Amino acid sequence: MGSGDLRLSLVVLAPALGALLSYVIGRRSPKLSGVIASGAVLVSFLCSVLLWQQVGATGSFTATLSSWISFGDVSLPLQLYFDKLSAVMCLVVTGVGFLIHLYSIGYMAHDESVARFFSYLNLFVAAMLVLVLGKSLPVIFIGWEGVGLCSYLLIGFWFANTEYAKAGRKAFVMNRIGDVGFIVAMAVLYTQCGTLDVVELGQGSVLSKLPAGLAFLAGLSLFVAATGKSAQIPLFTWLPDAMAGPTPVSALIHAATMVTAGIYLMGRMHGIVELDPAVPAIIMWVALVTSAIAALTALAQNDIKKVLAYSTVSQLGFMFLAVGAGQYAIALCHVVTHAFFKACLFLSAGSVIHGCHHEQDMRRMGGLAKAMPITAICYGVATLAIAGICPFAGYYSKHAILGAISGTTNPLLVAAAPFIGYAATAIAVCTAFYMARSFIMTFLGGYRGEGHPHEAPLVMTAPVGVLALLSVIGGFLLVHPITSFVTGPLPATAGEHGSEGFVSLLIGSLPGLFGIALAAYLFLVAPREKELLRRIFSPVEKLCGGKFYVDEILQVLVVTPCRKISGIAFRAVDQRIVEGSGSALGSVTQAVGELTCRITTGQVTTYVLLMFIAAAAFFSVFSQVR
Repeated sequence: MGSGDLRLSLVVLAPALGALLSYVIGRRSPKLSGVIASGAVLVSFLCSVLLWQQVGATGSFTATLSSWISFGDVSLPLQLYFDKLSAVMCLVVTGVGFLIHLYSIGYMAHDESVARFFSYLNLFVAAMLVLVLGKSLPVIFIGWEGVGLCSYLLIGFWFANTEYAKAGRKAFVMNRIGDVGFIVAMAVLYTQCGTLDVVELGQGSVLSKLPAGLAFLAGLSLFVAATGKSAQIPLFTWLPDAMAGPTPVSALIHAATMVTAGIYLMGRMHGIVELDPAVPAIIMWVALVTSAIAALTALAQNDIKKVLAYSTVSQLGFMFLAVGAGQYAIALCHVVTHAFFKACLFLSAGSVIHGCHHEQDMRRMGGLAKAMPITAICYGVATLAIAGICPFAGYYSKHAILGAISGTTNPLLVAAAPFIGYAATAIAVCTAFYMARSFIMTFLGGYRGEGHPHEAPLVMTAPVGVLALLSVIGGFLLVHPITSFVTGPLPATAGEHGSEGFVSLLIGSLPGLFGIALAAYLFLVAPREKELLRRIFSPVEKLCGGKFYVDEILQVLVVTPCRKISGIAFRAVDQRIVEGSGSALGSVTQAVGELTCRITTGQVTTYVLLMFIAAAAFFSVFSQVR
């Protein structure tokens, strides 16, 4: 095994081993658990940096861990594949993941199950790394299922609370629904193309084996899988409920790991997604509707974590808009910038919750900028980034997505591109409005809560500060280098936005500036107008506050029918056939036992008689057979 193979193996093995050690050692010394887990992710990050430098010269390389599946002519080794696409993903997962682990040391310091928490957290990172490094779809699927399991464990971490446990189960079940699409796609690709290797599936000679109808099925099935992990309609309602877990878990899920898996899958399998133009068109429309519904729902949320959760769903919709436009590199750029400002927002929110003694309702906050100035600055910076204000990170990737929509060449989308672009711009205004609203309600005005809020300790504020800095400089330093860096594994990005003048930058920032200005006016200058608008648009507010009743619709259309079918199957199959056959078998066994008891008398003469009868019967039958 060469040095590159060893480093690549360590990228995954370090957090996997950290999961074991942080639990075993942490049970005896809880304070060491977070240190071990953070150190493991740091080792993975450093290895990723070294590999990133190496892959820039070589293009890609593979590490074979073992021979995994082998029967007949089928051979499927357990291989990790590191190229420019996986390099970017690994740096995000391990870099942002390390900062979240470090923050968690302070946030979870007084939790009774801290060793279990860090073990799960390390395992989560390891599973995500398997997902982005798998060289074949089955290996990717291992990581795919791994992050699903870890999300269940971490969302329901405080499982003594029944509602938190339900949220974990909901995330698990909805992701399993999406996984059906992944399995269907693998079945179609293997039967038609004869391979599940991601490199081979990117070759035109292999993709040409897919008939038109099956090409559509494979591409759509991959998108169905992505809707589960990356929370698109109709499989998005689990993500806001995932706020039941500790806040660092929310940051890890929303910024660095699970929800980006669907975007990565689309980029890795872009050759299949693009075979039928109907698939990108479906992706574009689903993404637009998801982003709009999530943004409108965020307007009516008062839980600070729920605002950020629906914001993530909306931003994921923006990423899928770029995917639908065929600009995968731009989607990846938004993955990176979103990781910076969304992790910063969630960890800042965690500091607020920590400082306000576990209060999450923004109506009971206010004025926290005085008590928590560092957190307020970091949250404000990340708010400007997600609002798309230049020169903050979100501006560059959002502006590129809007440009990608208008530049789409898909014949099924060209006519609708202007409408989609205007709708996406309106969603950007909405995003800036609800994020500015959350900042004003949390940090400005007078304090409306109880107790005395306080700033978080250094172990928590330092990672947030680093993420805030990345939210400022991450856009203009990284977006264009990333698009240039990944042109090998992804299609070249159309257009170049690096030569924009001041007027163009200002115009690009107008949607965000308008949304922020409107929120400031309604919540700071003219609160009476705000109340008047609330009364006028009361039905709309009720619809947004009810989360567009997506859960209720799914309950009627899916959950209730499934429960009825399950009840019928339980009574017809389980009770009558399974339990009935078991009861019948038990009755027969009991009857045989009773008969045996009667003939087991302990008298030798009875046994001799039975032996004679058995021998006579045997010889009688044997003679007839001959």
